[in-house]
Amino acid sequence: MHIMDIAENSIKAGADEVDVSLVFLGETLEMTIRDNGCGMDAEMVQKITDPYTTSRTTRKVGLGLPFLKMNAEQTGGKVEVVSAPGEGTTVKAVFFTSNIDCIPLGEVASTLSLLITGNPAINVKVRIQKDEEVYEISSREINDILDGIPISHPKVGVFVKNMLKEEL
Repeated sequence: MHIMDIAENSIKAGADEVDVSLVFLGETLEMTIRDNGCGMDAEMVQKITDPYTTSRTTRKVGLGLPFLKMNAEQTGGKVEVVSAPGEGTTVKAVFFTSNIDCIPLGEVASTLSLLITGNPAINVKVRIQKDEEVYEISSREINDILDGIPISHPKVGVFVKNMLKEEL
């Protein structure tokens, strides 16, 4: 579902807060990733889903957002990017999960667990909503529970993955 690609963009943009929201309503999945990174100007936002637009200097293509856009649109959904310099970025993708072209979700719990435990300096907030049921957790809350055990410890990763798997 491209969660890691988009969240990594947030971290590279200097974010220390990354919010991931997955809302399952009927046959619709709305995925929103919001950060407090450096943000982008309007010109960059207009070009950001072009695979040949990237801020990297090591290679001249960036495929995270273009693939997300392609996969959402092939289900009849869409991608919206809202950003401003100094204000962070919000990427929202809508998928129609009943569409035959909707890609499988994959190991979302593993991806979110890796995002949380692999970035101990970032407060990752996860919100999962299935119809009326809502589940929320954050890196800060997990750190409070751990009482000094590093969030990057492998057993914490397994615990977080299993906890998220129950909600998905």
